[in-house]
Amino acid sequence: MEDVARLAGVSLKSVSRVINREPHVSPKLRAKVDAAIAALDYVPDMAARSLAGSRTFIIGLLIDNPSPNYTMKVQTGVYRACSEGQYHLRIDQIDSTQPNAGLEASLAAILRNSRCDGFVLTPPLTDNPVVLDFFDREGVDYVRIAPDIDPARAPGVIMDDFAAASVVAKHFWSLGHRRFGLVTGPESHGASHFRRKGFLHALEELGATEPVFEANGRFEFEGGIEAGLELLRANPRPTAIFATNDDSAAGLMVACSRSGLSVPRDVSVCGFDDSWVARSVWPYLTTIYQPIEEMGYFAAQLILDRERDRQKLVTLPFRLVVRDSVAEAPS
Repeated sequence: MEDVARLAGVSLKSVSRVINREPHVSPKLRAKVDAAIAALDYVPDMAARSLAGSRTFIIGLLIDNPSPNYTMKVQTGVYRACSEGQYHLRIDQIDSTQPNAGLEASLAAILRNSRCDGFVLTPPLTDNPVVLDFFDREGVDYVRIAPDIDPARAPGVIMDDFAAASVVAKHFWSLGHRRFGLVTGPESHGASHFRRKGFLHALEELGATEPVFEANGRFEFEGGIEAGLELLRANPRPTAIFATNDDSAAGLMVACSRSGLSVPRDVSVCGFDDSWVARSVWPYLTTIYQPIEEMGYFAAQLILDRERDRQKLVTLPFRLVVRDSVAEAPS
C-alpha cells in the first residue's frame, strides 16, 4: 500500500479509502489510486485488511424463497456488489417455517461460523420477527429486501408492488376484460399481499362488478398449475388472470392448455418478475419487470456503506413488459 501511495502521490489513508470502497472518495483520487494499483499489480491482503479494520470482508445472504429464478437474480446482484467492494459472499438457506427455537439455533450457528460484516435478508426472512429480533439483540448489521412489516426498522431496498399490480389491472381493463382471476403467493411473503391488494384496489377503482376468483399458487410452477385448474373451473370463467410471479404464471399457462384453452385467445395471462421463465414459455409472457438483481446489488451496497443512515430505504422502479400472453377480451 505504501508503494501504491508513493506512485499515486497520495497519502496511505487515501489508498486505504479507495481499496475499502469507502464513500465520498472523489473520482480523481480513485482514478489515480486505481492506476497505481494496476501499474504495480497490487492485490490487497484480505487477512491483513481484516485485522486492521476489525472486519472480515464477508457479506452473508440469507434465503428462503421457493422461486429459483428470484434467488439466482438476488445472488447475482449481491455478488456483483461484493466483487466491486472486494468482499466475499456467503450464502445460507434458512427454513423460516421451523419452530422459533430451531430458527434461532440456525442463525446462531451461522454467526459462529461466518463472522460476516452484515447480512442481506430476502423475503420471507425479511419480515420474520424471530430473525429481526435475533439480529437486533446480537447487534448484527443487516439490510432487508422488500420489507413489509415496519420497513423503517432497518435499511432496506423496496419496489412498489402495490402500484405494479395496479398497472396489470389497468392493462387488462384497457383491453376490455371484465372477468378476472388472481393467483396469489405465500402468506408469509409481504410482496404477495401488496400485489393482491394493488390488483384488487385498481379493479375496484375502475368499477369492476364481477367477483375476482382467487387461488394460491405459492410462487411455484406446480402451485400455478393447481391454482390455474381451480380458477378455470369458475363460472363464469375469468378471461384475464394475474399470477403474482412468473413461476406460477408458467404453471397457469399449463393449466390453460390442459383445460383445452388457448392463451391469449381464450384467457390472457400476466406474470410478475420478468424472470427467464417469461421468455421460456410460449406465448412469451407479459409480466412486470422487478429489478431483483438491482435490489440485491443495492442491499449489499448499503452494508458496504458504513456511513449510511440506519433508516435508509432505497426505492427502485418497475415497468410493465408487454409480450404475447395478453390480448383483447374474447367477444
